[in-house]
Amino acid sequence: MIDGLITGKIYGEPQQRTGKNGSSFVTAKVRCASGEGDGVFVNVIAFDADTCHTLMALDDGEGISMAGTLTPKVWTDKEGVAHPALDIVAHQVLTAYHVQRKRKACAGGRHHSGDDPPMSQY
Repeated sequence: MIDGLITGKIYGEPQQRTGKNGSSFVTAKVRCASGEGDGVFVNVIAFDADTCHTLMALDDGEGISMAGTLTPKVWTDKEGVAHPALDIVAHQVLTAYHVQRKRKACAGGRHHSGDDPPMSQY
């Protein structure tokens, strides 16, 4: 297993699903920039309730960073060209909404105001 941190943008809409055992999980795709200027697609799956909730709150094109277990993959397009891809089991996510909240907390206030929902609401 490879523990990793990826940063990119949500590609499409995250999907909430239910497993055969009745447990809920979320899948998503994230497009990350690579050194060659092309993007690398990351297939995301999350099982943690807070992580799932955060993913579901995001829309296509929104920035995200996530930590989790990575698995490198290769996919082949219609022309037979191989492309890199990654699968990640996301354990934690960080969005621009979380960064704003963290900055406020570091500036002095540890508790959120009534206008600022708890982090699990993002």
